[in-house]
Amino acid sequence: MTVHKSPLRARAEADLAGLKLRHPAVFRAPLGARLMTAAIATFATALAVYTLWRFGFSPLKFVEGLGKLGTVVVLMVPPDPGNQFWNYVVALGETLAIAFLGTLGAALLALPVSLLAAKNVIANRIIHFSSRRFLDTIRGVDTLIWALIWINVVGLGPFAGILAVLTSDFGAFGKLFSEAIEAADKKPVEGVVSAGGSDLHGFRFGVLPQVMPVLLSQILYYFESNVRSATIIGIVGAGGIGLYLANEIAQAEWPGVAFLILMILGTVAAIDWISGKVRLAIIGTRGRVA
Repeated sequence: MTVHKSPLRARAEADLAGLKLRHPAVFRAPLGARLMTAAIATFATALAVYTLWRFGFSPLKFVEGLGKLGTVVVLMVPPDPGNQFWNYVVALGETLAIAFLGTLGAALLALPVSLLAAKNVIANRIIHFSSRRFLDTIRGVDTLIWALIWINVVGLGPFAGILAVLTSDFGAFGKLFSEAIEAADKKPVEGVVSAGGSDLHGFRFGVLPQVMPVLLSQILYYFESNVRSATIIGIVGAGGIGLYLANEIAQAEWPGVAFLILMILGTVAAIDWISGKVRLAIIGTRGRVA
């Protein structure tokens, strides 16, 4: 049976065949690239299998663990704070304060340092390179590690938690802020300078209005994330609700653990909703200004 192709389809197939002849690399990767892809996939698979074996992964152990997890979940019902409700509320307030003060302090300290790390602000390569590597070093240490360090420096409590969040976010904000500043349009700066303004005026009125919505959006996102981080560092003694969570888990008080988890989830969800609305408002304001 003969299948008749429409002229349009036949022409499309002819054009496609011509493109394959003229640009074979686009439609079929070279043999070397395909072999490299296969080698990487094989190596990744072998590495995954080896690490699972090396760490003693067992499907039976995993299934047994799920059974124990189910037992714990049953013990959590119903959630009950007991006589610790107001202590939990105060601790949650501490966690929010740790996240807020740590995020705010990191943003304020990172802004001037990010200017040193931005190529379009500081042309000196040595200063730029040193600033970037300094921020990379700070950012390379996890918040939990900073919490352990600051606990040994200033002692247990929320102050160590604030310093841990501040230090960790300082490196991250420095990198993000500097990249936002480098991506700013140069034309407003040139306009300010051509009108008689100094380089400082060019940054203040040409760069800062462009990047400020981006910086505020990043700060809000990190505040939301730091609420969770502040909970974790509280477990090691940096204050907040994490300390109560660790104590309840150690004592197998599962109804209290469930109540604390629900408090944390509700708080994070509320902050996520509010910060999302604020970020949308900031983006809308930026669009109207542009």
